Amino acid sequence: MNNLPGKTMRWLMLLTLMMPAASALAVSQIDTFEFADEIEQRRYRALIEEFRCPKCLNTNLAGSDAPIAQDLRKTVYRLVAREAMSDQQVRDYLQARYGDFVLYDPPFNARTWYIWLVPIALALLALLVLLRMQRAGQRAATALDAGQQAKLQDILAESARHPVQSSNR
Repeated sequence: MNNLPGKTMRWLMLLTLMMPAASALAVSQIDTFEFADEIEQRRYRALIEEFRCPKCLNTNLAGSDAPIAQDLRKTVYRLVAREAMSDQQVRDYLQARYGDFVLYDPPFNARTWYIWLVPIALALLALLVLLRMQRAGQRAATALDAGQQAKLQDILAESARHPVQSSNR
């Protein structure tokens, strides 16, 4: 070990010290649930992919390692496998308990209307602004004042008297 250069020795020591931390980060809790059949397991997987983690931003229950997501996966398992609830009953249960936020596709109602209508209104507003900009650009490009029109006529008359000769021979 003493034959190694100082820099290499420092890197080896650093890697040796980091190994326990790296292995702890690499380990994630894997849910191991037993299902009656493959259909029940597919329902469970589809449901945990359908619900949003209340703690995480734009992460479903299947992709979140947050403690609340782990608890919700256990709850969904209990509702599907133990209590034999239908998918809609599971949705209703979680929505009643955690609100519309837990759903990736919230219903249209008095509390969520803005989620649905604001993007449409912004798109219409952007379309209106683009149309106005296009019209303003067309008007500005085609409107010549009297001086500009006279200059254009002079240029056209001059080019008619002296046509450009091509250099192709």
